[in-house]
Amino acid sequence: MDSTLIARDDGPAVEMHIALDLLRRALWVAPVLIVLFGAIWGLPGAASTAYAIVLVVANFLLAAALLSWTARISLSLMMATALFGYLVRLAIIFAAVWIVRDAAWVEIVPLGIAIVVTHLGLLFWEMRYVSATLAFPGLKPATKGS
Repeated sequence: MDSTLIARDDGPAVEMHIALDLLRRALWVAPVLIVLFGAIWGLPGAASTAYAIVLVVANFLLAAALLSWTARISLSLMMATALFGYLVRLAIIFAAVWIVRDAAWVEIVPLGIAIVVTHLGLLFWEMRYVSATLAFPGLKPATKGS
């Protein structure tokens, strides 16, 4: 066996830095979506949107925590966690929606729209700030004027 193979990652937990940056961006977009969907669907629309944003942020934070934790143990475990953890987190989101679907404060349409829009919107927004180099893993270093 080649002793130069890396079996685990002892570097910084860049996943958590990215997830916390996503959380910071979600705090900016949440009031806008809540007010917008509240104006369209009323108080249940606003409450459903807030619930959806909490689900999305919790999903990103859970994914980052799981990947950071398993990377310290084994890169193979991290890869399995990335694949199967995604399926488990989707099931958790499904269960979280299923549990509240008949509650008086829930409007299913804004809840579903907010889950999809927030997931995709935050990911695309974050793509501008993620570094794709080994020199700066995680987020790009801040530059003057940004």
